[in-house]
Amino acid sequence: MTVRYFPQSMLGFVDQSPVNKYNIRSLSESVQTVADMERLWKDFHIRVIFSYMTKKRLGIFLLFLTDVAAVFFTLQCAIFIRKDVLPFFFEFPPFPSIGYTFFWWIFPVWIFFFAYEGLYSKRLSFWDEVKVLWKVIFFSTLGVFTILYLGKFGERVSRATLVVMGVISFPVLPLIRINARRFLINTGLLKSKVLILGAGRTGKLILRALKRDKNLGLNVAGFLDDDPEKIGKSIDGVKIHGGIDKAQKYIGRCGIEDVVIAMPGCEKKKTISLINNLQHRTQHILLIPDLFGITVLGTNLQHFFQEQAIGLEVKNNLAKPANIFMKKIFDLVVSIALLALLALPMLVIALLIRINSSGAAIFSQERIGKNDRPFRCYKFRTMYRDAGEKLEALLKNDPGAQDEWRNHWKLKNDPRITRIGGFLRKTSLDELPQIFNVLKGDMSLVGPRPVTRAEIDDFYKDAAKLCFGVPPGITGLWQVSGRSNIGYDYRIALDSWYVRNWNLWLDIVILLKTFKVVLNREGAV
Repeated sequence: MTVRYFPQSMLGFVDQSPVNKYNIRSLSESVQTVADMERLWKDFHIRVIFSYMTKKRLGIFLLFLTDVAAVFFTLQCAIFIRKDVLPFFFEFPPFPSIGYTFFWWIFPVWIFFFAYEGLYSKRLSFWDEVKVLWKVIFFSTLGVFTILYLGKFGERVSRATLVVMGVISFPVLPLIRINARRFLINTGLLKSKVLILGAGRTGKLILRALKRDKNLGLNVAGFLDDDPEKIGKSIDGVKIHGGIDKAQKYIGRCGIEDVVIAMPGCEKKKTISLINNLQHRTQHILLIPDLFGITVLGTNLQHFFQEQAIGLEVKNNLAKPANIFMKKIFDLVVSIALLALLALPMLVIALLIRINSSGAAIFSQERIGKNDRPFRCYKFRTMYRDAGEKLEALLKNDPGAQDEWRNHWKLKNDPRITRIGGFLRKTSLDELPQIFNVLKGDMSLVGPRPVTRAEIDDFYKDAAKLCFGVPPGITGLWQVSGRSNIGYDYRIALDSWYVRNWNLWLDIVILLKTFKVVLNREGAV
């Protein structure tokens, strides 16, 4: 029996499907029996499933399974700690004799908050994802306890187990999830190709940002720019392929999923035309406006629908008394904890300094603090007692050292630094006594770099009032962005950005990144 009938819809799919390996003639020749038809239909059915389950959906599904496994792992660890560890140290009632299946309802609660916070729909930077995960952990734990209270079966469940589970989750869940996401990005399941329109200053900044944060999973496939002198050249290994008018063709040929329009100076009419022409060809279009130097964190969008206008509400968070108080409390609590932890190592360092060279272990210099108020900034001594004479002699005889000192106020090969002082500077341990400045209220844990009056007069100029409207910090944005490897103008720009964009989470991120920078000795003098 020969079957040569195909529904028109099926033939249309066969002809258009990107996964099809047949043509119409080969289909007619291969289908001779009903069994052949059933086999072919099953083959097509499988292919249809995989054609609709795109790599991104598969990646999200695998990420979902990872989250379920991670929650299950933390629950099992919490049960083990409650049953077998805590009773050795504390007096606990017997562990409730209920089956593990009783805890099934915990998983939907946790996954609900994962989805509600956009962890399956948004692309987040590393630190933003950590922040959202910690928020999810807090609200998931709170949600579980709320259900226990409302369900009136709290006595049947070990509340200590749920508390331990929440505590364990803070380090464990981000560790598991972010590594799983990076694995899925590396395999291509959660990676998207990005095309940047505009190879100017803004485009370069976007490229640098996307390359820096691998957690976003955005791979820049190329640039397009209307400047004929740029076409054919590369920016940090990414080629400029042609003019903006080639966008539609390039998107279709290279499978571009996301487009970034990084042309702040582009005419409004041209930008609107670009968006209208590309919107149906890509998943996302990101428009980068010219807002450099303006506060972006903590801003709110105001929509004026009838006029098709958008307003950006800019705030100065550090001008709010509540935020100033929050930052002071944070500084005080963390400083006391650090001092208790580091008291013995600081005593050892002071002893080594006295053994290595004559002079006091701690010295102080005048620095400019909040509201232009001078204060004495403490450090471990890292220089010889005749450091001034050594510097004067070097600058007098070495023009290269003169230029380096004039541009950075630092020297990479500084003859004034002692042997132990070089180690302290490379590891930034020389700044540990500034914890006392924080406790006195002269400094903050995180803030602009403490500088001298001469540095303010020579470099800061208009930025001085902004940067020193807050206390200077032991660490700051410039320390975790290159330290001595970046120019002075860029340092000032980073300090200004920090002051404009402050929030408590930013301080936490900078402190955590400081440990990494210090351990790796990145950009240290």
